[in-house]
Amino acid sequence: MSTDQPNVTGPDLTAGIAVSDLADGEMLAGHVGEEGVLLARRGDTFFAIGAACTHYGVPLAKGLMVGDTVRCPAHHACFSLRTGEALRAPALSPVACWVVEQHDGKVFVRTQRAEPLPRPRRVAAAADSPGRIVIVGGGAAGFAAAEMLRREGYDGSLTMLSDDDAPPVDRPNLSKDYLAGNAPEAWIPLQPDDFYAAHGIDLRLRAKVARIDVAAGAVQLGDGGALPYDRLLLATGAEPVRLPLPGMDLPHVHTLRSLADSQAIIERAKSARHAVVLGASFIGLEVAAALRARGLEVHVVAPEKRPMERILGAQMGDLVRGLHEQHGVIFHLEETADSIDARQVRLKGGDSITAELVVAGVGVRPRLSLAEQAGLALDNGVLVDAHLQTSAPGIFAAGDIARWPDPHSGTAIRVEHWVVAQRQGQTAARNMLGLGEVFDAVPFFWSKHYDMPISYVGHAESWDELDVEGDIAAKDCLVRYKRNGRVLAVASIRRPLDSLMAEAELERAIS
Repeated sequence: MSTDQPNVTGPDLTAGIAVSDLADGEMLAGHVGEEGVLLARRGDTFFAIGAACTHYGVPLAKGLMVGDTVRCPAHHACFSLRTGEALRAPALSPVACWVVEQHDGKVFVRTQRAEPLPRPRRVAAAADSPGRIVIVGGGAAGFAAAEMLRREGYDGSLTMLSDDDAPPVDRPNLSKDYLAGNAPEAWIPLQPDDFYAAHGIDLRLRAKVARIDVAAGAVQLGDGGALPYDRLLLATGAEPVRLPLPGMDLPHVHTLRSLADSQAIIERAKSARHAVVLGASFIGLEVAAALRARGLEVHVVAPEKRPMERILGAQMGDLVRGLHEQHGVIFHLEETADSIDARQVRLKGGDSITAELVVAGVGVRPRLSLAEQAGLALDNGVLVDAHLQTSAPGIFAAGDIARWPDPHSGTAIRVEHWVVAQRQGQTAARNMLGLGEVFDAVPFFWSKHYDMPISYVGHAESWDELDVEGDIAAKDCLVRYKRNGRVLAVASIRRPLDSLMAEAELERAIS
């Protein structure tokens, strides 16, 4: 992924700025030579860290300062102003930390710390620390857990079992810029291949897990081997739904979940002229936008009256549809596919659409077979407590399969968002080490359609009131989803700071 520094802006901090020029709670983008530096003030203390988020290189000065942290305006990553550490996904790498000097009524930044400030070692005493941790799953939650275990100082055996062909990747990009041809493949891995060996992570690709032997504390592998564990994290994720249609197994019909899936769609798109996307979900419409960027004629077939109305409401749904239509997408709403052959998709209403490429984006289902076989408590997912531990002591679950007690909505929820999965992986890692951290993060996801980003914080399965601030049609708005007068979620377009403030407000509501 791209983590390029933004063009350096603002004052030369080696020359200093007056203390009075930066008020308490304010941030300033400056530079030291060619290095961008963010200067922030909290009370009488000044902090200086790298100016760009390590996730996608977005300037942090446009974000929100909360306590002694700063949150990225794009995808809500969070960094410590004291140390530069990436405290919350989706950013996993720290930013640089700089030395701040004060004298003669001015603040100067001249020197980058050669070594990061020491991180408090929070792992329990060696006698209590698990000797062997196994992670089943190589997606967002599994990778974030493995990375956090090592960051927290865990030095025991750590094995990650992934049934994928590739090391962990930046999955959201697979339906966005990478699929559209605007991002190189070099951006896709979450870390270089040598990261795993360097951090003592035994990453096993194409690994098949047959079952979990809870009584013996072992993972039974598909090749007949067994892998004992002291703590286990199930992060098996979800798999795309394949419609029970004639022709779904044809070679030009695809789903999108893995890097290999995205690569196969890209390869097919090189020779195709017409594409049909089944489903008007976020993934489906991101695929439609990406294929339009590649010059294909794109038809979207979906049973709903308008795209994403259930999640975003009617006005936002109409906006999304109109934007795609402006870019040439042809919708067939309140319609479903009946069959697929080598040249076309037949609809139940009787029409046929020419298609050399078909992508099914009709949702995913959690992969629960291992949890079910292990006898874990299930209810539309793997039931976990506030610490993400399942009904079996020592076994944790995170990501798309986990159904957790959400303090914001007051009910148990399961969501299929990338950032949620990463943050759950991080919390599960700490709790496998006995740190007793409650998972209370506000759910967040983002989607991008052409030049229009949508950010969504919170979780509202239903609402009885929409409060619209701004102008939805002008793509400049904040929409609050309420039930019984209480804000459950907030969607926004081109209001990144408002989105961050809404997230912070939802956090304060339960503190």
